[in-house]
Amino acid sequence: MMHVARAITRLNRFIGRWASLAVLAIFALLLADVVLRYMVGRPAIWTAELATLIFGVYAIIGGGFLLAERGHVNVDILYGHLSRRRRALLDILTWPLFLLFVVVLLWQGWDIAVEAIEDMERSNSVWKAPLWPTKALIPVAAALLLAQGVVRVWSDVRVLLGLPVPDDVFGRPGAPDDPAAPEAVQE
Repeated sequence: MMHVARAITRLNRFIGRWASLAVLAIFALLLADVVLRYMVGRPAIWTAELATLIFGVYAIIGGGFLLAERGHVNVDILYGHLSRRRRALLDILTWPLFLLFVVVLLWQGWDIAVEAIEDMERSNSVWKAPLWPTKALIPVAAALLLAQGVVRVWSDVRVLLGLPVPDDVFGRPGAPDDPAAPEAVQE
């Protein structure tokens, strides 16, 4: 079972690192749009729309990576002051809300993806950009997020049981109980 958890975490980290390069593509496209519009005097009809589609992929596919790296936003007013075991317990208690969200995302995303692929959906712009590849990634991203969520809740159960939670298997651990510990230092 540890091998499966390690594989899920590695896959999400791999995808997240590659997806982060999409920011460079978005930057290049928007820069090209500005150059073409203001310096050449001939705007391109496709650069801004392609940047938007790339951003859509970037935003949805990074969810599993963010969960593995604990990059989602927490309300640290209370959560940050709890012990590691209490944070794990709170995460387990709120996990059904996460599960509900991801199941709905997977279910609705699947319907959206199937319809977009069947219709080979395109945008209504002059360029008629294909939308189906971006929409097809919605259920893929939801499945990756769900898999990492299962790994994360398993790590929280292990914290409650006092078992080790290696970060190469379960992702980045939560902040330790001791604020002076080396892992507590922000990078």
